[in-house]
Amino acid sequence: MTQSKGSDAPVFAMRLSLWTGVAMLLAKSGAWLLTGSSAIFSDALESVIHLAAVAFASFSLWLSRRPANERFHYGYERITFFSAGFEGALIAAAAVAIIVTAIYKWMQGLQLEALGLGALITLAAGLLNGGLGWYLIRTGRRNNSIILVANGKHVFTDCWTSLGVIVGLVLVMITGWKPFDPICAIVMAANILWSGGVLMWTSARGLLDYADPETERLLRARLDALVVELGVEYHEFRLRETGGRVLVELHLLFPDSLPIGQAHATATQLESELAACLDRPVEIITHLEGKEDHEERHPGRR
Repeated sequence: MTQSKGSDAPVFAMRLSLWTGVAMLLAKSGAWLLTGSSAIFSDALESVIHLAAVAFASFSLWLSRRPANERFHYGYERITFFSAGFEGALIAAAAVAIIVTAIYKWMQGLQLEALGLGALITLAAGLLNGGLGWYLIRTGRRNNSIILVANGKHVFTDCWTSLGVIVGLVLVMITGWKPFDPICAIVMAANILWSGGVLMWTSARGLLDYADPETERLLRARLDALVVELGVEYHEFRLRETGGRVLVELHLLFPDSLPIGQAHATATQLESELAACLDRPVEIITHLEGKEDHEERHPGRR
């Protein structure tokens, strides 16, 4: 069963994210230079991190779509988990930098200017990022791309950061109390830190061959029905995900009297029908065993 590389939609989406990231960085940097706001600085710094993450994600997406070869027999798909972890680590680093900078500027004395214009620029950037984040996540889920989904969630984090900046600036303009600015920056940094941690945990689960419970439930339910229908038994079922495919392994038990050709045909039919129960590429490897002497040859296995 071969993997489908899918459409070019993920490539287009990643390029769109990259160039939008460049535009967002320029806009937010300009807003920070105009205002001197800690909150806007935190937003601009997060955009620097985001741009670096998108650049690496673009490379990872390109690499993950390369076919398997004589040195990488299973392809390069697992780079998707590393990419998500790298992006999460950059997000967490940005959050720490934002907190440190906000506290430092607060202690040094706050000087804010042109808040209205800075707020408008930040609001426009936030709304654009919100739309882009929704598009990236939708495209990623439609094309089974963990890289795009992770990038879309990062963009959404950037959107929420921008909205938090707006809240801080509006509170400063209404009340005249400048500490609202660094306080909002610190609150946003905490949200960013959480998002980075979630991405790193997602990366770790994938690299450790985490078996998704819902995926396992769907496969086992279909498998239990198929073995009854085909008159076989199974054991040693396990699965893992590569970032683009689900890899499944199981052992099938057949009567010793059944010709090997017929057993193989039954196993092939089971693999095909089992793979069809998921909405993403599945590769299934079956190991055929004799039923009568199985316990003798493999004591303790079920």
